[in-house]
Amino acid sequence: MRALLLVDIQNDFCPGGALAVPDGDAVVAVANALIPRFSLVVATQDWHPAGHGSFASAHEGRAPGEVVELGGVQQVLWPDHCVQNSAGASLHSGLDVAGIDRVTRKGTDPGIDSYSAFFDNDHAKDTGLAAFLEERCATDLVVLGLATDYCVKFTVLDAAGLGFGVTVIADGCRAVDLSEGDGERAFAEMRSAGARIVDLGGFS
Repeated sequence: MRALLLVDIQNDFCPGGALAVPDGDAVVAVANALIPRFSLVVATQDWHPAGHGSFASAHEGRAPGEVVELGGVQQVLWPDHCVQNSAGASLHSGLDVAGIDRVTRKGTDPGIDSYSAFFDNDHAKDTGLAAFLEERCATDLVVLGLATDYCVKFTVLDAAGLGFGVTVIADGCRAVDLSEGDGERAFAEMRSAGARIVDLGGFS
């Protein structure tokens, strides 16, 4: 069975949000076009406690975009975003949430970030998503969301590593592009890992 996985389509990653991805809200229409075509739809939600270690504000003298070590891995520091129970952490108001069967929350441990929908960044803890998908007999995933070069990329790489077939809807993703070209490099990495990259119009 094929499942749809919507990555972090949250207010804080859309225009006006604390960590707005350029043109981030453009992915909502793509998600809504696909949701009715799937019997199993999962959304992920960044769900950080206040003072999370990935926030620049948690590190005196540090600014967003700088890199530190967190939980034994390299961590880009971000503005405070997707704080639990905040408006910014909510799924985008335009998203067809009635068609979503499960929401998987990640990034809940203040000591380690979680870009991937499946694991924390140190791969020491999992979110339970893989087991859920296996219980529902999902063997293939169609992935889109925010942001191409972080949470989408690491979700796709982990999904491929777990043995899922993966298709990425390219026009349903937008990149942070901290360094110019990060989004395109992320698509190349995903393709190298075995993912199929298509636009909505070419998806079947």
